[in-house]
Amino acid sequence: MSTGHISAKRLALLLGAWRRAGSRQGAADLAAAIELQVLDGQLPAGTRLPAERELAAELGASRTLVVAALERLRESGLAVSRRGAGTWVTSPAGRELEPAIPESAMMIDLARAAPPAIAGMMAAVDAARRSLADELGGSGYVDRGLPVLRERIARRYTERGLPTTPGQIMITNGAQHAFALTLRMLTGPGDRVLVEQPTYPNTLEAVRAAHALPVPVAIGPHGWDFAGIDAALRQASPRLACLNVDFQNPTGWRLDNAGRERLGAVLARAHTPTVFDETLVELDLTDEAAPLPMAAFAGDWAITVGTASKSHWGGLRIGWIRAAEETLAGLASARVGLDLSSPVLEQLILAELLTDPEPLRKRREWVRAQRDALVAALREQCPDWEFRVPGGGLSLWCRLPEPMSTRLAVAAAGHGVQVVPGSRFGVNGGLERWLRLPFSLTTDLLAEAVRRLGIAALSVRRLPGAGEELVVT
Repeated sequence: MSTGHISAKRLALLLGAWRRAGSRQGAADLAAAIELQVLDGQLPAGTRLPAERELAAELGASRTLVVAALERLRESGLAVSRRGAGTWVTSPAGRELEPAIPESAMMIDLARAAPPAIAGMMAAVDAARRSLADELGGSGYVDRGLPVLRERIARRYTERGLPTTPGQIMITNGAQHAFALTLRMLTGPGDRVLVEQPTYPNTLEAVRAAHALPVPVAIGPHGWDFAGIDAALRQASPRLACLNVDFQNPTGWRLDNAGRERLGAVLARAHTPTVFDETLVELDLTDEAAPLPMAAFAGDWAITVGTASKSHWGGLRIGWIRAAEETLAGLASARVGLDLSSPVLEQLILAELLTDPEPLRKRREWVRAQRDALVAALREQCPDWEFRVPGGGLSLWCRLPEPMSTRLAVAAAGHGVQVVPGSRFGVNGGLERWLRLPFSLTTDLLAEAVRRLGIAALSVRRLPGAGEELVVT
């Protein structure tokens, strides 16, 4: 299925200085540069390439050169063309991905906030493959993770203002796995777990899978309610809390240093171990100085979980826990009944990616552009929807003009858009005036998705003062 098209301007930015110095093989250079972007995941299979004339104008090259470069890609099996339909990328294995259905009829997934792989992924895979030889003589089971990866993650915390040693890091199979381990160690059936309202649906699923009870504390129009958290800690006496203070999913709020100091004091008074979810912390789209990690304020009560799934790629399935060493010892014991360790090759790949800050900088630029594109599309197509533009993360939390989130989700599916209703983000449902919209797709897909959402919203809106739905056909 087609994944959309890329503009000539965007492709030119991706290619950068594609012509090798002194080279007279312009077509070969351009074809090689495009191939690198395909292998690196920046041009997914199914992506429509710009028209030859547009690309030539944007690159400052002749149309003849561009035609020759595309012909090289077709010969190598990385591109295919159809008269009147243009040229699109095929898979590196040569499997043609011509759209089986019209692009206007394809299903657009706005249920998942997950961007494609970060730039530099294939180079990191190649480097990791060479490093893998040093690991093959061992068993492949590394209880707390490879030392090289733990050291680089610890260094990143230290750079953020929280001195950390590799002994305080344990590698996991993603942040969700890290949270499940913590629940396994610290809670039992019937125990209460403090969570935000709204919160990430999979957080609630993990709490319920542990046979614990989620206790919600509402996030208000200006963020966290410290008095409400304090009251819930005293009245419900939860065994564990789970908070996301860095571009909270789904609201996008980030707590400042003053708020973190207040929150840390509240948690310390209650002696409540707290999981701080830093899944989105690296997707900071502001130019402001980032606040310190919450563990700098909560001390040994803090169990910080992170992941590469949003910052680098979900396919790596590598996350981590930062905690006191004695806490990690307990988590390692709890882990034995679930799995034995995380995959070695993926750890090596992430270790390579963490050596170069440039791909992450480019990731932030890309996410910022997608966020702005979604904001512009919503303001044009759905002007009565309200939202705050977040300083980071991967989604907008939209307030709808009336309680219709579930009805809208059903109608949107009929128009080719998958969205998650607001009720999924609440402990006991509700939140029918809210809808989360990720901005992790390409600009053209976001624009098309919002256009369809606008049509779907009209089909479920109620007439003012009427008891029946207004159906638009």
